[in-house]
Parts: sequence; structure tokens; C-alpha cells
Amino acid sequence: MNQALLEQQLAELPLYSYAFLSPQELEFSDRIRWICEHECPMYGKSWACPPGVGAVESCKRKCQSYKNCLMIATITEVTDISDITETLSTRFDHEKVTNQVRDLMRQQGIEPYVLSTEACNQCPRCAILDGESCRMPERMHPCVESHGINLLGIIEEQGLAFQYGENVVTWFSLLFY
Repeated sequence: MNQALLEQQLAELPLYSYAFLSPQELEFSDRIRWICEHECPMYGKSWACPPGVGAVESCKRKCQSYKNCLMIATITEVTDISDITETLSTRFDHEKVTNQVRDLMRQQGIEPYVLSTEACNQCPRCAILDGESCRMPERMHPCVESHGINLLGIIEEQGLAFQYGENVVTWFSLLFY
């Protein structure tokens, strides 16, 4: 992959930041998965969420089977950060940028494994609910947390501000290649 070309292209996108990482640097934790299981209403309802994505250990092996990882972040201002509906509605703009980055990598012959913010909304009803395989695995991006990845350490190590401002939402994606 031509990283210099990709960085030129990334500079043209509405990214707050990006960083190239080794997947070995990421922290995988069952504690993060516990949050999915006990606090997320999508648990068990999508192939992009646990338990559909597999155990944390298998997610870790998959991610660490790649040599490189690109972490991207976008920020969006909302009128009230405590309004979860408004906050979650900004996810779609981040997903659009994530898909643009994925497509830039594909143009260079790289097929990244993408983790983002999704609980997947590609189908009106997820096939997992009917005991069927995912209908669109090439379009589905499991969420970072579904894999048990704790980004806080990497965010701090990269010097990024996670809490950018009172009413600013920060979204992250990881593209493994």
C-alpha cells in the first residue's frame, strides 16, 4: 500500500484525526464485552454484535492476524450530548467517512477488515434473528466494542482528546489490513 498517497487522500476527508497502529498495541478486554451484553439493546440481535461476532479471544486473534491498523476519528457537535437520539444520529456521517476510507484502501488493492460504530442497519431485520447467515457481510462493520477493544489507552498514547468539548461526539473506526 502507498501510505503517502493514502495520507494525502485522508487529508481531504473530514477526519478529526487518524493514526497508523500495530494491532498488537490494542487492548482486548472481556470487560468491554460485558458492557455490550448488559447495557446495549442490540446484544444478540445482529451479526455485527456479540455473540454473533464470536468470543473476545477469537476477535483478538482475527484483528491481530493483520499486520497493520488505521484508526480514524471524526467529531460532530450536537445541541445536547445527553440526548441519545441526537447523539446516535450523528453516527451515519461517521460511517460515510469510514466507507470512504475503506474505498480508498480498496483502490490500492487492500481489503480491510473494518470495525466501526455499527450495530449494523443494512437489513430491515438481521438474519441472525432467523438463524441465518449474514446477507451482506461485505457491507457490515461490527462495532469496535463488540470485539472487546478498549481504545482509551491508544487514544491517550496518540495524544488525542476523547472528550473534545461539552457537546461534541467523537466516533472511531479501525481498519485492519
